[in-house]
Amino acid sequence: MTTTRRNTLLAIAGAMTAAIAATAASTASQAADMEKCYGVALKGQNDCAAGEGTSCAGTSTIDYQGNSWKLVPKGTCVTTETPLGPGSLEPIKRPA
Repeated sequence: MTTTRRNTLLAIAGAMTAAIAATAASTASQAADMEKCYGVALKGQNDCAAGEGTSCAGTSTIDYQGNSWKLVPKGTCVTTETPLGPGSLEPIKRPA
């Protein structure tokens, strides 16, 4: 491999590493501006925590399942209205 080609590949690798690091920092910053909101996700659209027998994201079995959460902008959860009532910062007990 020529020195020019190797330097070009190293420059591309460096740029990709910088882009990945910037994306990770941006994602962490966005997550800090979000909060878990229980009982607001539609069936299969939860971000995590869907109760016993489920693995995590996308596993809620009904709309507005009380023990599944979705990330929402910080400060908006408890004012998010659903047909079953508002979202909650803690899991909600709802009839099945």
